[in-house]
Amino acid sequence: MRWRSAIDRAIAPLGLTHAQYAVVAPLLSMERAGRRPSQRQLADVTGLEPLYVSKLARALERAGLLERTGNPDDTRAVQLALTDRGREVATRAVEQVCGLQDELTAPLGGLRSPATQALIESLRTLLEAPALEAPASPDKPAPPDGAPFPAPQTGEHR
Repeated sequence: MRWRSAIDRAIAPLGLTHAQYAVVAPLLSMERAGRRPSQRQLADVTGLEPLYVSKLARALERAGLLERTGNPDDTRAVQLALTDRGREVATRAVEQVCGLQDELTAPLGGLRSPATQALIESLRTLLEAPALEAPASPDKPAPPDGAPFPAPQTGEHR
C-alpha cells in the first residue's frame, strides 16, 4: 500500500490515479512497439479485469488522454490509443514512477544493480509458484493426504 500511495502522490499532479497509470503506462509501451491494442488485449497484458479496463478507458477518454475506436477487424472489440496529450502525460508519469523505483532500490544499488535484479527474479519466482492452501483451522477441515500442509493429529499419538 505504501508503494501505491507513493505512486498516487507522484502522479496526482498529472491528473492520474494509480489505476489509470496501470492503463496508460503499458499502453504507451505498446504504442512505442507499434501496437494498437484492444481493451481485451490491454487487460490481458495488465492483469486487470476487462470490465475494469473499460471503465478506466472511458474515464481517460473523458479526460482527453485516450481514444477508443472500433476495430475494423472485429466489430465487438474496442481499440485504444493515447492522444497526443495522453502520450505526454503517460511519458511524464512513467518518468515519475521510474524515479520512485530508483529511490526504492537505492539501498540495493539502484534499479539496474545485480542485487535488485536478483530480488526481482526471486519475486517473480514466488509470484509464479503455485498457490498453497492455508493450514487447517478448527472450523475448516484439513487438506487431504499429500497436500502441502499435514493434517492435524487428533486422538492417538503416532
